[in-house]
Amino acid sequence: MSAYCRIAPTHPVHGPYHDLEYGFPTRDERALFERLMLEVNQAGLSWLTILNKRAAFRAAFADFEVDRVAAFGPPEIDRLMADPGIVRNRLKIAAAIENAQRIRALRQSSGSFADWLEAHHPRSVEAWTQLFRKTFRFTGGQIVGEFLMSVGYLPGAHEPDCPVFARIAELSPPWARAAAE
Repeated sequence: MSAYCRIAPTHPVHGPYHDLEYGFPTRDERALFERLMLEVNQAGLSWLTILNKRAAFRAAFADFEVDRVAAFGPPEIDRLMADPGIVRNRLKIAAAIENAQRIRALRQSSGSFADWLEAHHPRSVEAWTQLFRKTFRFTGGQIVGEFLMSVGYLPGAHEPDCPVFARIAELSPPWARAAAE
């Protein structure tokens, strides 16, 4: 069993994320955007730090409503840079705004962020990373890999002997469908 699958279930912060979200497939735009931006903000920090700041991120970034974040301008950037509850990194804040704008553009070109993900699945982590770097900001290999695992596009979120693995497998996540083809 992976280290995360061993420590998370009994942890007060990691436990709910591990048991109810991590690796579960979703098509919800807000959930996809939030998960991507949490991964972007985790770069250089611990996942526990990000999970502890999650409520503040939701409040600061309009509950990750793509259209609202896409419309953020200088006043919102100043507000975010002054918010001690989030990661106050200008590049990460700018990435959130630009990535929201790019998700809006995906609605026009692909129907939705989820449809865009489906249209490009399956791919190797390297190919996904190249695609994300062309499409989004602040998306290196680690960020892309963790994001895709967290929303069910890549395997590895849970070990097969983790009880959550069976619950996710019943939902037929994209990685499982690709493995069956």
